[in-house]
Amino acid sequence: MIKVNYPLFQYKIKREENKELIFDEVRKRWVRLTPEEWVRQNMIQYLLQDLKYPASLLSIEKELKLGELRKRCDIIVYKDASPWMIIECKEPNVPISEKTMQQILRYHLALPVPFLCLTNGNQVFLFEKVNHNFTEIGAFP
Repeated sequence: MIKVNYPLFQYKIKREENKELIFDEVRKRWVRLTPEEWVRQNMIQYLLQDLKYPASLLSIEKELKLGELRKRCDIIVYKDASPWMIIECKEPNVPISEKTMQQILRYHLALPVPFLCLTNGNQVFLFEKVNHNFTEIGAFP
């Protein structure tokens, strides 16, 4: 597990029709503020501020086709114009489990990348594909 200290950030939050919205700096639009969205926004700021990943290399809620199903990846990080990392965010009360690992592995079938990350905001697990297997690693590349 990786220890992540999320950076301080002045999030833009507003209320509209009894719903809280947060401004997504990458997508440049207001989105509904759910517990999972809060985790996603904090992870985005960690990638941008601490790891210095350029916003232009992030794709948020990217649609994938898994056979007949359409799913959305929370965050995809690109490198050299190719998908490089999938980050799956869960709300804080959802444990990172075999079930969440199976979900991100299904995404990997449609979008093969060398790195997979699972987080619920409190826990962050990062895996690197080495010799056809995923190995847990202790830091972001």
